[in-house]
Amino acid sequence: MTPAAAASARIHERTRMTAWYDDGRLHYGVGIEDTFIPQIRPGHRALDEYELTQHYSHWREDLDLVAESGAQFIRWGVPWYLVEPEPGRFDWSWTDQVARHMSERGLRCIVDLMHYGTPTWLDNAFLNSAYPERVAAYGRAVAERYRGVWDDFTPLNEPIVNAEWCGQNGKWPPYLEGVDGFLALVRVLARGMVRTQQEIADVNPDAVFVHVDAGFRYEGETAPLPRELLEQRRFLALDLITGRVDDAHPLRGWLGEHGFDGAELSWFRENAVRPDVVGVNYYPTFTTVRMDAEGNTSPVPAGAAGLRDLTQLYSARYGLPIIITETSLVGTPQEKIAWLRDSEREVAALRSEGIPIVGYTWFPFLDLVDWLYRFDGRTVDDWMLDFGLVTLVRQGDQQLARRRNAAFDVYREIAGRAHSAAASADR
Repeated sequence: MTPAAAASARIHERTRMTAWYDDGRLHYGVGIEDTFIPQIRPGHRALDEYELTQHYSHWREDLDLVAESGAQFIRWGVPWYLVEPEPGRFDWSWTDQVARHMSERGLRCIVDLMHYGTPTWLDNAFLNSAYPERVAAYGRAVAERYRGVWDDFTPLNEPIVNAEWCGQNGKWPPYLEGVDGFLALVRVLARGMVRTQQEIADVNPDAVFVHVDAGFRYEGETAPLPRELLEQRRFLALDLITGRVDDAHPLRGWLGEHGFDGAELSWFRENAVRPDVVGVNYYPTFTTVRMDAEGNTSPVPAGAAGLRDLTQLYSARYGLPIIITETSLVGTPQEKIAWLRDSEREVAALRSEGIPIVGYTWFPFLDLVDWLYRFDGRTVDDWMLDFGLVTLVRQGDQQLARRRNAAFDVYREIAGRAHSAAASADR
């Protein structure tokens, strides 16, 4: 048996015996930013974070650094537009290498199947009538090829943020705007999430589903949408896929006013899927927002109190294990270390109070390029944001060198302590 096969077998055996999210431990992970918006138009250039951060050329080094950090899992995305360059034709040449190396390094991968954009051949992007079945077929193909190596899946990352950028604010394809645009995107994204989970489960009964949401918090009054509506709207995609939207749902009337008919809502209830784990994305400096009369938002730092509030809300609503699937901040290593310490303490406190938090993810592991890079002609370096435990530094040969910063060592200490405590408990 090869080292990769042996590592995969060990992971699979552990999964069958006791689901990793149900073993009572707090698992530490990291994620590599994987937004893919390949479509271009005048004033809008392609946005592929793997290309901009040179992950395509440094992927092996990046994964080795992940393993060195002490992370037990990685959130990592498949670039759909590259692995399926034509409808139904797949190119696994790169992902095969990545999957093999992850297994050799003992990394569990929570596969990010959809971190925003669609392939360029899918006309009108999410509005294409075939989108739900196309994304489900792609998810099935990934799950079938990598069963036993990759068994953990996020069908679609942050559906509400996706709907805002693509359907409310007109920034990404298909460039819709307003409430009707937002709900048109939520409708099709949620249907795609359901169909993707169904197709994956059909080819891999052992698959674990981690549905990841980014539920913003609001302070003060909001406009043009009332705060009560926004605070329910943040849950809408998860409520739809889990069959919770019925006549008693607080948004039922609003949905009906904007084209959700009873038959469509019945489809979601009849095809409801259940996540194994709910992923909560929280950033201490911008997940909490204040909105002005025109609907413009400004961030409000909320620290650990915001993390506590959002985690409790998702736990109470869905009654499922929780992973903090994204958290970090832009700042100096010392500021990142402070947030590592603060968030570690808050997660420990929540767990002691019975909130079933099973994972913590520093995301992104590397620095990332701000999404606003897409909308002007400035250089990649002008838009680089210092989120990472690993800093990207431009060299004379134009390569982005990977440099561990001081927060990397603190993360490794925290993850190592959790791993040691779990090992001691096993003895």
